[in-house]
Formats: sequence, C-alpha cells, structure tokens
Amino acid sequence: MIRKLAFALVLTAAFAASSANAAEIRRAPSSGAIAITPSVAVPAGTELVFLSGALPAIADKTRPGTTEEQTRSVLSRLEAALKAEGLGHGDVVKATVFLVGDPAKNGEIDFAGLNKAWAEAFGTAAQPNKPARSTVKVAGLVLPGALVEIEFVAAKTR
Repeated sequence: MIRKLAFALVLTAAFAASSANAAEIRRAPSSGAIAITPSVAVPAGTELVFLSGALPAIADKTRPGTTEEQTRSVLSRLEAALKAEGLGHGDVVKATVFLVGDPAKNGEIDFAGLNKAWAEAFGTAAQPNKPARSTVKVAGLVLPGALVEIEFVAAKTR
C-alpha cells in the first residue's frame, strides 16, 4: 500500500511538472508605442537566466557615441550572451536599463534614443516579444563615456 501511494505521488508530481513546463510565458499586451510590456508571467518549471549588466563598446574615447548608438552596442553584446545560453532577444522577460544624462542634451537622458534602438530588437515583425522594463537615470557608470548599461532576465521553457 505504501509503495502504491509513493508511486502515485511520484506520478502526480511528474504530471504537475510536465504540465507546468508546457505552460507558455504570458506577456500582457502593451498599449504604448514603446516596445515593452507592463508584465510578464513565467510558469513554474521555467529556467531563468540572469545576465549581468552590459556596457557599450567605446572605441573612440573622444567620441563615445549617442545613447542610441550605445544602446545598439549593448543590445548586440547581450544578444551574444543570450546566444551562448541558447536564447535570443525573444526570450528576455525583464530588462533593467541604467541611463546617464547625455552631456550633448544638457545632462538629460536620451529616452527617445534608447527607445529607437530598443525597437529594433523588441516588438518587431521578426521578433514580436516584448519584455517588462525599468529605466533608471544614474549619475554615472563604471566605463567613462558610457551612457547606458542594460541587464536582462531571460526565460527558457523546457
């Protein structure tokens, strides 16, 4: 009797795990023009991958680039890190963006520049998934001249 009960519990747990894994990641529809979603629900059994903040490649220290250019650079670097995990931009469920005020814009952040480059990677016809995102203005980043740093959480269903 105990063996049958234990076997039934194992089968129930296996079934629950398999049905949870079969569940889809749900993204709330966004109403704005920005390629982000207000929320993402990740089912139990989904593997989460946390990517540390990435900074832009700045080849010319005298002209580090605009927020838009640096965002493209950071997204490219993060795409390579995602690819190494068997993932892509479509698997990103949460992003945190740190922006420095642009000296060329009197110290204001270039939110439009960020969003222009962002929209090339998220919410497109080729890659329609949009992550939840927070954007924070910071006084500075560890890389001189850097205007943007981005970190990702990606989800992989099994």
